[in-house]
Amino acid sequence: MDYELRLDVTGQVFATFSMGHEAIGHWLNEEVKGNLAMLDEVELAIQQVRGSERQWQKIGHEYTLWLDGEEVIVRANQIDLEGDEMEDGMFYYDEESLSCCGVEDFLEALKGYREFIAGR
Repeated sequence: MDYELRLDVTGQVFATFSMGHEAIGHWLNEEVKGNLAMLDEVELAIQQVRGSERQWQKIGHEYTLWLDGEEVIVRANQIDLEGDEMEDGMFYYDEESLSCCGVEDFLEALKGYREFIAGR
């Protein structure tokens, strides 16, 4: 999972993730927005569900983060479209609205995000 962190024109951290993981970047940009306390909460939740069959989720304004002991899923709250809502021949592109990755990869990305904020 590749990503790039940079500052936008307002001085806020902006994350861009590789294809298939775009929603993780959107979650960082829309829900975290540099709030390291939220990352603390997520990392604590990961430690609590690790090695168990428990799950945890954080519903945000735009994205929901769901995790268990092995996997992290970031999903846009708006992707509840049913098949009948689309015109024939059309499909709903949700690659940027749903991302999955392993817990270790996600923790590495959060570490990189923290380090970027500390170094700016």
